[in-house]
Amino acid sequence: MDVPLSPTNALKFFSVLGKLKTLKRTGWVNNEIPLPESVADHMYRMSMLVFAVRDVHVNRDRLMKVCMVHDLAESVVGDITPYDGVSKEQKRILEERALESIVTELGNNVMADEIRGLWLEYEEGTSLEADLARQLDKFEMIVQANEYEVANPDKRLDRFFESTKDCFSHPEVVSWNDQLRLERDQRWKTVA
Repeated sequence: MDVPLSPTNALKFFSVLGKLKTLKRTGWVNNEIPLPESVADHMYRMSMLVFAVRDVHVNRDRLMKVCMVHDLAESVVGDITPYDGVSKEQKRILEERALESIVTELGNNVMADEIRGLWLEYEEGTSLEADLARQLDKFEMIVQANEYEVANPDKRLDRFFESTKDCFSHPEVVSWNDQLRLERDQRWKTVA
């Protein structure tokens, strides 16, 4: 049965969400980016990208929800990157435990099941929306990398672009990616 969250549990959940606002993205911190974005910043733009997806086969409401929960566990375990020496399997275990601790505290099984289900859908890539959310996750990262390069002309963030080179398959994201890389390449040619 779906019941409202108790005020105490609601405030605890809001506090968990608040941690994402101050948790800086590790990749940017490691690259010494001044004023790096937070995980919440990343999740917000990633969710807003959903408005630009016009594919009629995509459930955009569901896609937006997947985007909004995909990094929720980072409020507990932090932003673990592929360069942190944590295996994909161990990262999954850590994040799944963290997510479970978050949703257990809600005291609302319907809400907990929805968040858990959306997160698992993303992790396992079991739907069109989850697959597209994964692509938006990576695309948003390179949009941000490009913006950091523009703001810091002495800094090239090639690793982010190389790691996402073959990650995009949805036609709309492919077109955005192609345009972004074209503009970036043209910018670096004028700098050189």
